[in-house]
Amino acid sequence: MSESAITASGLARSFGDNQAVKSVDLAVERGEIYGFLGPNGAGKSTTVRMLCTLLRPTGGTATVAGFDVVEGADDVRLRIGVALQEASLDEKQTGREVLELQGRMYGISGSTLSNRITEVVDFVDIGGAIDDFVGTYSGGMKRRVDLATALLHEPEVLFLDEPTTGLDPASRAKVWEEVRRLNTELDITIFLTTQYLEEADALAGRVGIIDDGLIVAEGSPVDLKRNVGADLIVATVNAAPNELASVSDAVRRLAQVTDVSVHNNEVTVSATDGAAVVNDFVVALNAGGLRADTLTLRTPTLDDVFLQVTGQRLVVDDGNSDGEAAA
Repeated sequence: MSESAITASGLARSFGDNQAVKSVDLAVERGEIYGFLGPNGAGKSTTVRMLCTLLRPTGGTATVAGFDVVEGADDVRLRIGVALQEASLDEKQTGREVLELQGRMYGISGSTLSNRITEVVDFVDIGGAIDDFVGTYSGGMKRRVDLATALLHEPEVLFLDEPTTGLDPASRAKVWEEVRRLNTELDITIFLTTQYLEEADALAGRVGIIDDGLIVAEGSPVDLKRNVGADLIVATVNAAPNELASVSDAVRRLAQVTDVSVHNNEVTVSATDGAAVVNDFVVALNAGGLRADTLTLRTPTLDDVFLQVTGQRLVVDDGNSDGEAAA
């Protein structure tokens, strides 16, 4: 059997004339946490739905847990767990009833089902609330029950679609801890889509960024940030685009500067030694008749990587993060 838990080659999906996913290549290894990022409408959710067998590809191929997502869709579904952004739970059932129904759908019954429910309830720390009605649960508790249902049949691969969207920082931290435990203690491969860059940085061994239906960057968070530069000087300058372009050309010629980018009124300078370049950068601005309203020297983040490869910041949206899936 392939060492890859998830593969994709030229994976594509169109909705009429709209190419939501143009051509995606993936190779997610068994036991890996893979972070999947993308701006709104980039094809992120559509890609995940194809991998989960919820959408048929219109081009290319993909396998999950060793089975083709089209020809072996039933085999894939038996081997994956899926916790989507919106937990689909019957609020008139108790958490335990939700789990019992899920177990029976997977052919689990009797003492085996009872034991599995006990195990997953303990693992995701639901406690006695498992016998309360779902309608009384907080958003964080609903996410925990949804995760428990995804784990009940002991999946090989777990798809988590923005599992912490809308949660408060404390609840988000608890989910992070659970994701790490799933990966390390149960050896589950996790495909994590998220709109929180710090989440991908903290959890994922590798990150893929999708934009306009294509993977535009992939690698470990450390390597991706290293590719941006050792240091960043970020300045906001109230100036016309042609003025910023002229100053950027001058800054680009400075020693130790590896890249200069302008997005709206924000100028970002990548440098091998930012501290040594700051003064020359300010002088170049002044020579062009400009002044920085704010000036920051820092090391790169995944947000900088995202900006570099997509041309935009990742905007956090507590609603549906992907417009193309609804096409």
